[in-house]
Amino acid sequence: MKKITRFRSYFLSAAFAFSALTITSCDKKDNEPAGEYARNGVLVSNEGAMTKSNASMSFYSHDSKTVENESFKKVNAPLLLGDVLQHMVQHGDRLYLVMNNSGKVVVTNAHTLKAEGEIAGLEAPRYFTALNDDKGYVTEWLGYDPATYEYGNGRVAVVDLQTLTVTKTITVGVQPEQLILQGGKLYVANSGGNTVTVIKTATDAIETSITVNDGPSSLALDRNNMLWVSSRGIKSYDPTDWSVSEENSTPGSLAKINTGSNSVAATLTFTKNAPSPDKLTPNQNGDKLYYVFNNKVWVQDVNTTTLATQPLIDRGTYVPYGFNGLGVEPGSGTIYAGKATDYASNGWVVRYSPQSGAAIDSFRVGIAPNGFVFK
Repeated sequence: MKKITRFRSYFLSAAFAFSALTITSCDKKDNEPAGEYARNGVLVSNEGAMTKSNASMSFYSHDSKTVENESFKKVNAPLLLGDVLQHMVQHGDRLYLVMNNSGKVVVTNAHTLKAEGEIAGLEAPRYFTALNDDKGYVTEWLGYDPATYEYGNGRVAVVDLQTLTVTKTITVGVQPEQLILQGGKLYVANSGGNTVTVIKTATDAIETSITVNDGPSSLALDRNNMLWVSSRGIKSYDPTDWSVSEENSTPGSLAKINTGSNSVAATLTFTKNAPSPDKLTPNQNGDKLYYVFNNKVWVQDVNTTTLATQPLIDRGTYVPYGFNGLGVEPGSGTIYAGKATDYASNGWVVRYSPQSGAAIDSFRVGIAPNGFVFK
């Protein structure tokens, strides 16, 4: 296990500039976890700007109705998180923070944010999930060719969570993104191709590969244990300004996979070519899925056979840096959307009503908020 004792970065580092606001703490019951970030609030992961090592975390307190920025720095200074916080997930008493451009996963106590160690030696890690307290998985992009802007086959790193070391790697498709566990299997979306890799968790061997539409990246399970996959389609870019060509692209889709048979039960294809569906997020009951498409938030009833025709949240004219993160709070169902003003200045979190889609309030956080952990 690699203990964190000092700041170590693979790229440039920058001092954090945000000021922390005071959070009013509540008394904890004897059977509740102790720590300032233990309950009744929302942790926000802020991606930061690539090569600047200014990723950060924010905490919104429901009790005081205030937000504290730079929460990780507050607890761990002078240690910094690192470069590009891609994914944040809680398992048990630990929080796993995937630092994409730093090639590591930072591990903290979930209730105090005190750094406990790191999973090091990874190459472009993307997403993490834990099978149990002893084993976890991380997707990695590999083989980038700057001449062609293309990647080779990626891999899944198998991690011993007691020692925080990689024990095995499994080769999967190109640019593996989100991964999800169901029924003793690990499902991996290979966004650079058109497959979902299925891995047996008992042996960490590949069982099969499921073909879906091009560009699968986002995964979610519904209440029927059906696996939903959002695919981007093939995007054609204008090399002069990297804008997406509607005419030369192919549409994205949502696919529903039967996890018992590993077969595609239905594919719902969008009519527009350029926008991409992304950020599939189930509600607590698993009967509805929220996703971002064309810079709007849509709701998909898991039992319907057609796509929704009207968005729940419509911000109007498309902007390049729109919804960078999406979360649904258990219990209340309140929708949290991370808004990236750009990738150089502080972003916003906007909260929306799940019934009407109307904005409730908003608060300022770090650069490019992209994920939420609800306490």
